[in-house]
This record gives sequence, C-alpha cells and structure tokens, in this order.
Amino acid sequence: MPHYMEALDWVILAVYFAVLMCIGIWASMKRKKGSSLFLAERSLRWHHIGFSMWGTNVGPSMLIASASAGFTTGVVSGNFAWYAFVFIGLLAFVFAPRYLGSGISTLPEFMGLRFGQSTRNILAWYTIVTILISWLALTLFAGGVLIRQVFDIPMWASAFILLLIAGFFAILGGLKAVAYTNVYQMLLLIIVSAILTIAGIHKLGGISSLTSGVPADYWVLFKPINDPDFPWLPILLGYPVMGVWFWCTDQSMVQPVLAARNLREGQLGTNFCGWLKILDVFLYILPGVICFALVQQGSISLSNPDEAYLTMVTNLFPVGMVGLVFAVLTAALVSTVGSALNALSTVFTMDIYVKHYAPKATEHDIIRMGRIVTVVGAIISIAITIAIDSIKGLNLFNVFQSVLSFIAPPMTAVFLLGVFWRRTTTRAANFALTIGTAFCLIVGVLYLWPPAWLPIEWPHFMLLSFLLCAALIIAMVIISLADKRQMAYEIPQPIRGKMSKLVVTAWTLLCIVMVGLYVVFN
Repeated sequence: MPHYMEALDWVILAVYFAVLMCIGIWASMKRKKGSSLFLAERSLRWHHIGFSMWGTNVGPSMLIASASAGFTTGVVSGNFAWYAFVFIGLLAFVFAPRYLGSGISTLPEFMGLRFGQSTRNILAWYTIVTILISWLALTLFAGGVLIRQVFDIPMWASAFILLLIAGFFAILGGLKAVAYTNVYQMLLLIIVSAILTIAGIHKLGGISSLTSGVPADYWVLFKPINDPDFPWLPILLGYPVMGVWFWCTDQSMVQPVLAARNLREGQLGTNFCGWLKILDVFLYILPGVICFALVQQGSISLSNPDEAYLTMVTNLFPVGMVGLVFAVLTAALVSTVGSALNALSTVFTMDIYVKHYAPKATEHDIIRMGRIVTVVGAIISIAITIAIDSIKGLNLFNVFQSVLSFIAPPMTAVFLLGVFWRRTTTRAANFALTIGTAFCLIVGVLYLWPPAWLPIEWPHFMLLSFLLCAALIIAMVIISLADKRQMAYEIPQPIRGKMSKLVVTAWTLLCIVMVGLYVVFN
C-alpha cells in the first residue's frame, strides 16, 4: 500500500484529521462545565446512539476480514450482521427500559442492584479485562497493521498514534465527543464503501455478471450442517449466546443507550443501528464477492484473500481516493478505540474508584480520575498489542471470533436469568461469573490449542458456546433452588408508560425487512 499513497492522498488524509479534531473540540465545548465525561449529560439523540453503536461495532478488522470471508465463502458470514437485529431488539425492549429506569451509569452497577455488591465487583473487573483485551488490544493490532504499512513504523508507534487520536476525544470531550465524531466518521464510511461496491459492479459489467461470476452457494445465508466453516445449526444456536452478551450486556456497546435523552430516543437509536447493520453485507462482504468475480474474470489478480478489500481499493480507485479509504479505515478504528476507552474509564471510575475509594468524590475528582484511567488503560493496551504482534502464524481474526464464543456464556447466562427469573440468587450469579468463566476459558484454550493427550472431536465453536451457556444456566438454576437464603434483591423495574407508536412502527418495519432478506438469500 505505501506506493499507492501519492501527494494528493496525504493531503486528503491531513484534511480528514483536521476536520475530525475540529469536531472533537466543538463537541467538547458543548459539554457543560463540570458535567460528566461518561454519559454525555444523558443527552444523546437516536442518530447519535445508532451511529455510535454501529461505529463501535465496525473496525478495520471487520472491513478486511469481512471482505476476505466474502471472497472465500460468499454472503454467509452476513449472519453475524443480520441475525444481530433480534438481540438489538432485546436490548431495546427488555434491557434498555430497566437500565434507564434504574438510572445506572454502568452494567456492573445494574448487576449490583440485582445481586449485590459482590457481583458488581466481579463484573467490574471482568468488564475492564474484556475491554482491554477484546476492544482495545485486538483493535489496535488490526489498525496498527494498516498504519505501519503506510508510515513504515513499529507496531508500538502505530498503536500510540491511534490511541493519541482516540484518547484526545475520550479525555477532552468524553462520550459526547466520541458520539459526535462517530456520526461524521460513519457517514464517511458508508459513502466510500458504497462507491467501492458500485465501482466493482461496474467494472464487472453489471449485477448479472456478478451473480453469474461466482458459485450459486455464495448467495446463501444458511449452509448445510456439514459445512466446516458456517453450518446453519451452530449459527442458529450459538450466535444468540454471543448476541446477548455483545449487544445487551457489553459496556462499550450499551453505553450510548445509557446516555440516551429518554427511553424513546434509546429505542429509536437501537432501531437505527439495526438498519445500519443491514449495510454490513453490502459494504464489507460484497466487495469480497466482487473481488472473487473479478479474479475469475481475469481483471485483477489476488493470492491472499485477506488482501481482497485493499486490492479492490488499489485497482478501482484513482489517486486521492486511496487516501480517503485509509482515512475511513482510521475513522472506524478511532471510533472503536474511543468508545472502548470511554467505557473503560466509566467502569473503573464509577464501579471501583467512587464505590470503594472515594464515595464523596466531587465531579471534578471523578473527571480527573476518568482521564487518568484513560491514559493508564491506553498504556496497558499498547503493551498487550505488542504481545499480540509477537504471535506468529495465527489467523487472529478467526481466533478472536472463537475467543468471544468462550467469553460470552457466563455473562449471557447471568443477565438472562437475572432479568427473566426472579428466583436467581447472588450465589448462582457469582458462581457463573467466577467458576463458570474459568471453566469456559479452559475449554476455549483446549479448543484453540488442542493437546496431543486429549484426542477430542470438538463440535463447531459456536455450538460449543451454546452448550457451555446451557450448562451454566442449568447450574445456576440448581444452585438458586438449593439456596435457602431469603432473596435480598429484586429485579430492577423498567420504565413504565405507553410505548411510542413511532418506535413500534420502526421496529415492525425492520423485522419485516429482515425476514424478507433471509427469504431472498436462501
């Protein structure tokens, strides 16, 4: 990629960063003096929420890996995007009313209301470690690979540059700056990726050339059960475990909803995110399918599917547009890292610092601690990123997906039973979050690095995730029924009131469209 960056590309890249910084400064000036960095004074509107959730979900690894998946298998990986609407809806109608009704700032705080302080403490540290590894380090690694391709600098320097940009927003303007810049960045992402898709179809000679230029099963979302990569049953059963954890209980994803002006804006914002997820297939996966068709046609050559996205960019875009694409990739990265830094700062400050060490802390003390945590978290994440960079010979994106499957079951089990079954006890929740987490991670290690002395024929990792979650739920039910102690905590109650007609209409339309898409692509 370095030889494709001409003078005009560098100018466009510089202009992008200048505009991004101006938006961040403007958003920070709009933040009321002395107000919280974390929840944007609970003022976010639906478009801020939708773009922030989608922006946090979208990263350079998704763009590149999705195009790679499209090149090798077609649209089947789109299940990870389209199936999500079910769990985004669960957030909108089951969890968000309870989160906003209880006035919480963090999800460990919510579990503290449900199960007590011990559960809140466990969840706070669990969330911090998850953010550092899955959101910050792996995202920085993916972005660092791109940065060092252009600047030819070490990984630690690449990670430092990216953290410097994202930390600027998280420290100066908090969630409001992150949310405002997300809107700008995601609009840019949509435009550039749409142009790439259209340019690819045009070069092929039209949609008919695309459909005839790839195998017929490239347009099928449900593959046979014996498919090695994307069998339909593990996706159907296993994705809900990841979906509940990711969309309903992960601090980085849910934080924009916690900052909603009211429940109506939160539900409309999640609905908007659901609509944006439809674009994932057309903006990220379809370029890989188009690239496959172009290779078959002989228009371009490609040896590594992981290079499908950048190959499309360098073959279809003129000078100047390459710089814009690099700006888009950086935008997606900054969006994810900025949201993660803000979530990390929020959880540590509110659930650990204020709760245990400074219960009488002023707003000024809280903001100062939040900024310190942001800096310390950034330094730790750089160290983890360098460690990841030292690993050789692994497809880190595929490993990452597997790792998520083994992180998710405890959180999914605790939140589902905690909200839907009043009889669930603190002892059961703490068992799932400690012993259950350790067990899931051990299984994950054995699955990813199978020892020679353990000749087990493992099921697909998503089916294994479902089985682990089911086992934890059964264990929690048994522990709860055997626990004779009187219940000391109640399920936090949702906001009461008549549901907005616009919310109902928007979600009904989304459900109809999603069912239609699944019918068309099967």
